[in-house]
Amino acid sequence: MKDSNFLKEQNGRRMWHPMTSPQDSAEQPPKIITGAKGVTITDIDGHTVVDGVGGLWNVNLGYSCQPVKDAMAAQLEKLPYYSTFRGTSNDAVIELSYELSEFFAPDGLSRAFFTSGGSDSVETALRLARQYHKLRGEAGRTKFLSLKKGYHGTHMGGASVNGNANFRTAYEPLLPGCFHIPAPYTYRNPFNETDPERLAQLCAAALEDEIAFQGANTIAAFIMEPILGAGGVIPPHKSFAPMVQEICNRNGILLITDEVITAYGRTGAWSGARLWGIQPDMMCTAKAITNGFFPFGAVMLGARMVDVFENNPEARIGHGYTYSGHPVGAAAALACLAETKRLNVVENAAARGTQLYEGCLKLQEKHDIIGDVRGGHGLMTAIEMVSDRATKKPIGADSATTVQEVAYQSGAMVRISGPNLILSPPLVLTEDDVNTILSALDAGLKAV
Repeated sequence: MKDSNFLKEQNGRRMWHPMTSPQDSAEQPPKIITGAKGVTITDIDGHTVVDGVGGLWNVNLGYSCQPVKDAMAAQLEKLPYYSTFRGTSNDAVIELSYELSEFFAPDGLSRAFFTSGGSDSVETALRLARQYHKLRGEAGRTKFLSLKKGYHGTHMGGASVNGNANFRTAYEPLLPGCFHIPAPYTYRNPFNETDPERLAQLCAAALEDEIAFQGANTIAAFIMEPILGAGGVIPPHKSFAPMVQEICNRNGILLITDEVITAYGRTGAWSGARLWGIQPDMMCTAKAITNGFFPFGAVMLGARMVDVFENNPEARIGHGYTYSGHPVGAAAALACLAETKRLNVVENAAARGTQLYEGCLKLQEKHDIIGDVRGGHGLMTAIEMVSDRATKKPIGADSATTVQEVAYQSGAMVRISGPNLILSPPLVLTEDDVNTILSALDAGLKAV
């Protein structure tokens, strides 16, 4: 390994980083993380902080989860790779398929299609949705509906159903036939509605209106995050998801829940679907499925999908990835799922999530820069920063960066996305860890 001076000199020069510009990376080199333990990370200068981001929403069990590391090492010795394309499989992925079908049985999901990550899972679900309707003799159902502010990865299909222009504009034209309805975002919405339940009704009505306008027989699926994550942690009213499911079922439209973030306990429930009491036709998962230790994902499939695909000789799936069902990823997922259940992380996610959310509400009383605090469902919390509470004018980028940098120097890594400060720490953090995050946030907000 090169010495630290060399790494600092080359930082931001030879690599293009996701979600930023090459010029920004060169002018403001990113932090070089060289170590991690428990729920903390350490940079190249030896500065250690609580990871309030949880890697990227995915390190639910922290960085010292030895059972997952051991499972990966053992699998590498036994079978480091083999394809699961037609004609071959491996023992780890067969066992994982069974365990996931058991885990997601309350969500009405019984089959798995394996991918290399979240964007792959979304792309898979969109493609299978179109194929489902073709197999049923409704080839005209090709369109997709989704929520504004929703995030569904970066593949061409996922970017097309994304509801944020930041992930779309530079790559347009995208997939035709993708339409968006207003999100149940109480702080900012086109209806100027501040009551969450009434807003949910208005957004559901907008969905019905769009279906009527497009024609139900032209729509393949509606895709949504149970709680919008990257868009700024936007939880809908509890009535929203059940209304969406009823509308989709009535119109023959598949419901896809994008749970790349919300599956495996982050919301204080084992899935976002379970949190709201719905059963989707497909569920996209990834991230925490291997605790971030291996790129892996799974699309879980419900009864309607199973009935059509498993009872039709024409249902050949012409889709897949080189690393679909990778044996090392499957071994990691098996160990991760076992540890997730053993620790019952939903309980800690709920308790620490409440502590974090209430702590941020107290910071809102103290700092005028906080326009809105969102959360209250497990360890998903966001602070929306404004320069003027009355007008809700978003904070400037430089000020947001200052909040993040001072918080980091004060003991916590946090994530800035536009005016939103997003917190998604590991689900195993302690009460003291939450207090450290809150103290660091206080310092960052005070600096601005």
